[in-house]
Amino acid sequence: MIRQLMKARRKQVLIDINTQKDFFLDEGKARVGNRRRILIHIRRVMALARAKKIPVISISEVHPENNGGWDYCIDGTDGSQKIRYTVLSNRASFAADTNTDLPVDLLRRYRQIILHKRCMDPFDEPRIDRLLSEIRANEFVLIGACVEGAIEATALGLLQRGKRVSVVVDAIGAQDKQKAKHSLRKIAAKGARLIETRKLAGTSHLKSVGMLKTDLIEDDAHTDMADIAVE
Repeated sequence: MIRQLMKARRKQVLIDINTQKDFFLDEGKARVGNRRRILIHIRRVMALARAKKIPVISISEVHPENNGGWDYCIDGTDGSQKIRYTVLSNRASFAADTNTDLPVDLLRRYRQIILHKRCMDPFDEPRIDRLLSEIRANEFVLIGACVEGAIEATALGLLQRGKRVSVVVDAIGAQDKQKAKHSLRKIAAKGARLIETRKLAGTSHLKSVGMLKTDLIEDDAHTDMADIAVE
């Protein structure tokens, strides 16, 4: 049971979605566009969460090997691993299964909860559905990938459950620009706020200082989600 823990309302909860190597590194099998700039903003948001002790719920897409369809984020591969600076030291991780069980003191004991999913929509996983439905916060902040997939599904699922949602448009990635544009308009029409990292974390001169060479990948010819959001 986790209901007792949900009585305490938090100011913000950060939800990072699919911040994994197959989505965000150059050699990734499901890579999104404009990854270099997006990663800089993702890193800033994660740094903010560390500094302000904002609870982090991380949702990672992990598929079993030889499942007859998926060719990315395969369980046990390097591509399924999270980008290094999206992982906190004080964390708990849960595999995808049909259970809804979670420790009663989960969010008191851990700064980050990592939940695996085997599908696009996180709410199709019983454990993720229960946690996101029951947790109380003034604002759920979304970053990650993909806009036209898991980001849209997560935002709409939270909104349907009466949650306040903010999507950080320069910290989310897409594989299809036109579908992403439609998704952002749909999310905004349903009541989500579309904000930029500077609105959330202030201005910064962070470029590539301290980032690994494998993190500094070349941009594709994709429009920023921030540009799409303000069109």
